Amino acid sequence: MIEENRQPPGVAPFAVSLVLAVLVVVAAMLGGWWIALVPFYGMVASSLLDRLLGNNNSNPDPETGEAALRGHRLLTMIWLPLQVFFVYFAIVAATRFGHLSGVEAVFLMIAVGIATGEVGIVYAHELIHQKDRRERALGDALLAMVLFGHFRTKHILIHHRYVGTPADPVTARYNEGFYAYFPRVLYQGAVAAWRLEAARLRQKGLPEFDRSNPFWRYGSWSAGFLLLALLAGGWAGVGLFLIQAFIAVLFLELTNYVEHYGLVRKHLGGGKYEPVRPHHSWNSPRRFTNYLLINLQRHSDHHYKPDRRFPVLQTYDESEAPQIPYGYPFLAAIALVPPVWFRLMNPRVRKWRAMYYPEITDWSAYKTASNPLPLSASAFAKGAGEIVG
Repeated sequence: MIEENRQPPGVAPFAVSLVLAVLVVVAAMLGGWWIALVPFYGMVASSLLDRLLGNNNSNPDPETGEAALRGHRLLTMIWLPLQVFFVYFAIVAATRFGHLSGVEAVFLMIAVGIATGEVGIVYAHELIHQKDRRERALGDALLAMVLFGHFRTKHILIHHRYVGTPADPVTARYNEGFYAYFPRVLYQGAVAAWRLEAARLRQKGLPEFDRSNPFWRYGSWSAGFLLLALLAGGWAGVGLFLIQAFIAVLFLELTNYVEHYGLVRKHLGGGKYEPVRPHHSWNSPRRFTNYLLINLQRHSDHHYKPDRRFPVLQTYDESEAPQIPYGYPFLAAIALVPPVWFRLMNPRVRKWRAMYYPEITDWSAYKTASNPLPLSASAFAKGAGEIVG
């Protein structure tokens, strides 16, 4: 049962994400099996703690003032300096301390990528949605550290508008395995983001390579972090940095895959789709992983109010929004084994279809993974008019 208008949790429970930063430093200093602490905490222990602590079905007052959320806001802002420290500390440890083998160095950076992907990008996601320019800049920097700055354009201007439609590269299609989804979303997401930004500039009468194109910022910030990796560890440091960036993006897209797998918005004809509803995202009320991922699993409410700060995101009853049986980290691990994933999730998608769209008998039109919309200046000018609501 949902408990309404409670006080939001304090900042301390959400600080469990900071444990990953500490574990990375420990792994870099000690090497060996200590490196396994990072994935163990992020994926195994978090899921076991979910089972132990159960669900959180309380809804904080969505009108809670900014003053009451000052500590939560500070938590999101301190992650960047922590991440800068542990990423480059790991590179220095792997290339200059001499206590790690080459294999250990690679596994260490995989562990770093788990931290920057599972938690760092989640913090970036929270920050880029805020109205404060400084917070958005911190989010941009976190994304640049995993060489994925264009996520801001792809996520805010494309995903939130077109989620659940063929125009959204991020929405995973029914029966689309992760290993087909991953290369598709990498390519289509980047292309769609570039086309959209180019279209915005053409609307202003500017060339697509104008200095105001945010891709210049995305690229230059990433180049700066790569240069720091070169200074910290030479070319080996650059290679290790690229490993963590790839793992981080892999975790990001695993999470994206889980969030909307098989869920679509009803096509109303004439290129129009129904508004986004709570039932267009998979949610999880699991307590610990919601602390770890700063309420990312209250995903339906995030799509309803994208700039709502994470402590006051609302949860929904199962009759309003579909629920998944585990937290996102464990579901992401299952997604890496497509037969197990399909066995777990496809019956839930079919149940969802029967519950929300009993009138649709032919779902073939919703199965094709289309290319992103060719966003011309005129198409972008129509903007949200292509989507109802």
